[in-house]
Amino acid sequence: MPSIESSYLILGLWAVIGYLFGSVSGGMIMARVMNLGNLREIGSGNIGATNVLRTGNKKAAALTLVFDAAKGAIVVLIARAFAGEDAAQIGALAAFLGHCFPVWLGFKGGKGVATYIGILLALAWPMGLAACGIWLVVALVSRYSSLAALVAAGWTPVVMAFTGYGTSFFLAVTLCLLMYWRHADNIKRLRAGTETKIGAKSAS
Repeated sequence: MPSIESSYLILGLWAVIGYLFGSVSGGMIMARVMNLGNLREIGSGNIGATNVLRTGNKKAAALTLVFDAAKGAIVVLIARAFAGEDAAQIGALAAFLGHCFPVWLGFKGGKGVATYIGILLALAWPMGLAACGIWLVVALVSRYSSLAALVAAGWTPVVMAFTGYGTSFFLAVTLCLLMYWRHADNIKRLRAGTETKIGAKSAS
C-alpha cells in the first residue's frame, strides 16, 4: 500500500501531466495547419471551436472540437488506468485549467467547453452524452453556443447529485463554476442581447 507521501506525489504528477496536455490548443494547431490566420485577430479572439468556425472553415472547427474534447478524455482514461479515480479527477481538473490558462500561450486560453465535454464523457459517459444532448438542443434553439454551454454545465452537477455518479459531483461543480467564470463576458452580452450567434463572423 503506497504511503501518503507517494500518493500525493502521484496525484501531483497527474496534475502536471493533465495541465500540459490541456495546454495544447487544437484551435491554434488547426489555424496553423489550415492557414486560417491568427485566431487572436479573428472574431472573439478565442482559441476554441466556436471562434474557429468564424473563419468559415467548418472542418477546422469540427477538428478543433474533437481535439480539445479528446485531450480531456485521454487524460482521464490514462490517469484512471494507471493511478485510479482520484488521479483521473485531478488530471481532469488540471487539463481543464491547462486549456483555459495554457503555458504555451501566455496563460490566455479558451473557455473549456469542448474539454469539459471530453472530461465528462470519460468520467461518466451517460452524463457526457446527456450534456452533449442538452448543448445541442439549446444551441439549435437559441443559436448561442455560450448559452448552450452554460445550461449544460449547470445541469450536470445537479443530476450527478441524484444519480450514481456522486463521486464526480465536486469536480463537476468546480468545472461548472470555472466555466461560468470564463463566460462572464458572454453572460453580460446574453443579458444585453448583444451576444454573437453561432456561425456569425463578427466579434463576440
